[in-house]
Amino acid sequence: MDDAFRTIKIRGVQYHVYEAGEGTPLLMLHGFTGSHEVFQPFVRALGKQFHCIVPDLLGHGQTDAPLETSRYAMDETLADLACLLDEFDIPRAHVFGYSMGGRIALSFAASFPQRVHRLVLEGASPGLRTEEERRARRASDDALATKLESQGVAAFVRDWEEIPLFASQKRLPKEQFLRQRAVRESQRAKGLAASLRGIGTGAQPSMWPHLSEIEARTLLITGELDRKFTGIASDMSRQLPHCDKVVIANAGHTPHVEEPQSFISALADFLTS
Repeated sequence: MDDAFRTIKIRGVQYHVYEAGEGTPLLMLHGFTGSHEVFQPFVRALGKQFHCIVPDLLGHGQTDAPLETSRYAMDETLADLACLLDEFDIPRAHVFGYSMGGRIALSFAASFPQRVHRLVLEGASPGLRTEEERRARRASDDALATKLESQGVAAFVRDWEEIPLFASQKRLPKEQFLRQRAVRESQRAKGLAASLRGIGTGAQPSMWPHLSEIEARTLLITGELDRKFTGIASDMSRQLPHCDKVVIANAGHTPHVEEPQSFISALADFLTS
C-alpha cells in the first residue's frame, strides 16, 4: 500500500489519518503537540511489516479541534479510536502510544481488550495516583492552557522546549530539532488548550489500579536519560501481567526522535517475536 491520507468523520468530528504499509495493523498515537508527522520519518520502515494507522488526535494536526473540553475526555477519545478501527475494518491491532498517546493507548487496552493484540508504551505513565495530585495538575494545566491562549503557539513552544523533560533534544542535529519545532508550531492554540484541559494528566482517571487487568502483552520503552519515566516504567512492569522493558541508550523522553534506529528495532522485534 502506498502512503495515503484520509479524512474520516467519527462521532461528529473530522479525523485526519495517515496510513502506510501492509501486514498486521498497527495503530500509532502521538504525544501532546504532535501529529502524524512525528512518526513519518520511520513509518515507511515499519510499513514493510505493518499496516500503520496514524491519526492526528483530537485538537492536533489537521483533525478537528472542538471547543467543548468534555469532547476531549478519555472515554470520548477511546470511543473515537474504536470507531476509527471499525472504519478501517480492523477488529484487532497492535497499539503504540508515546507520552499522551501512551496514556490513551493504555486506557484503550483496558477498555477494549479484545481489540488490542500487543501494546507498546513509550515514555508513558498510568496517570497520577491520588485525587489531590490530579486536582493540582488540573489547575496547573488550566493555567498553562490560559497562557497558551493568550500568548499563542510560538511562544508556548519556546517555553515547552525548555522544560527539563526535553533537555536531551537539544543535542539533536539542527535540522532534526527544527523539524520537531515545526510540528509543534503548526498546532492551533484552541486545540492544544482544550486537549490540556480535557485529557491532560490531571483530567484522566488513574490507571494504576487497573494495570493488573491489562491482558495484552506489553512493551515499555524509555530513554536512559529520562530517569522519571524509566522509574515509572519499572513500577508499571511489576504490576502488568505480561510486560517487557527496553531502556534505550543515549536517549531522553523521545527515543523515537533521539535514537530512531534503536527505537524501531525494539518496536519491530517485540511486535514480531
